[in-house]
Amino acid sequence: MPVPSDLLRGLAETEVTPRGIRPHRLPAWVRQQFPDGQLLAMESQPSGVRLVFRTAASTLDLVTHPTRITYLGAERPRGRIDVYVDGVLALRDPLGGGDRVKVDLTSGQSVFHPGSAHTTRVSGLPAGRHRIEVWLPHNESVELVDLRSDAPIEPDDATLPLWVHHGSSISHGSNAVAPSETWPAVAARRAGVELRNLGLGGSAFVDPFLARVIRDAPADYISVKLGINVVNLDGMRLRTFVPAVHGFLDTIRDGHPDVPLLLISPLFCGIHEDTPGPGAIDPDSIGTDQVRFVATGTPGDVALGRLTLQVIRRELRSLAERRAADKNLHYLDGTTLYGPADAVDLPLPDGLHPSPEAHQRIGTRFAEYAFTPDGPFA
Repeated sequence: MPVPSDLLRGLAETEVTPRGIRPHRLPAWVRQQFPDGQLLAMESQPSGVRLVFRTAASTLDLVTHPTRITYLGAERPRGRIDVYVDGVLALRDPLGGGDRVKVDLTSGQSVFHPGSAHTTRVSGLPAGRHRIEVWLPHNESVELVDLRSDAPIEPDDATLPLWVHHGSSISHGSNAVAPSETWPAVAARRAGVELRNLGLGGSAFVDPFLARVIRDAPADYISVKLGINVVNLDGMRLRTFVPAVHGFLDTIRDGHPDVPLLLISPLFCGIHEDTPGPGAIDPDSIGTDQVRFVATGTPGDVALGRLTLQVIRRELRSLAERRAADKNLHYLDGTTLYGPADAVDLPLPDGLHPSPEAHQRIGTRFAEYAFTPDGPFA
């Protein structure tokens, strides 16, 4: 049968396509208002989006048609689909086939290569009715074509507290091995909450439309992690960054005046701690086993308001202190999730994004901080 939209969680809406439906993490009005190529590519990758249902079926088939972006000289692993049965991982299925957009990083040219659909099969399920949770790939766009089973499928009507999180590619899940192992997914599963992940690779720029999306979204807890993209784009100066964050928080508060709201500063990233952006791919690393990022600014060049991660942490802490009247606003220094010592123990493989092991560590620490009885999301 066609995949019913009411089985999907963690998204804004679905788009009907000739093949089926495509999940979108941002609503159509944002995509029309600001059709930026990077933003559109990232929001259509369903990080945190799940199919959740109950069934007594012994066999399930989910047919998808993936679309992925690949980079000449910088290949990355394929996306995966994770299937949980009654809360236990039952299948981790690497995607095959699908369409591919191949980008040449040196020239910027891209070539489209069409491909076939992919089928994820879950078989041998034990007798009885089970809760099935299918995590869609965090790093490839997918169209949902068919859902096949040998017994009826029903929506799961259980309700859990809803956590809405916004951040950069680290929150999106870059370098995570699977969709249920991005750090927000790790934290949500440990805490037993629903996740709506608005982590958008290369697209966390304190954009007003993102604040409006969060304002209008149902939420029991909200977190926003800001700073790294602003630095590695060299997109703002201090004078514009601080008021923009105030406005971002003000807009969220227009829709959620009392919801616990956590402002998170950047994780440790050595290349940008004391060096402004813009960031760039190290050309010498293209074609090697590991592409790496570098900062191209001048170390210590902050006198004219240029931003580094150290400056942003200082300013976000100060901003939160000045909003002390908001008793449900909390501040978290990102280096408590991943700091200098972690960079020695679990280095950033590309100089910018955490490793799979670091995603696990960050997600565990966040859950232990935010969702414990004394935490901001208690």
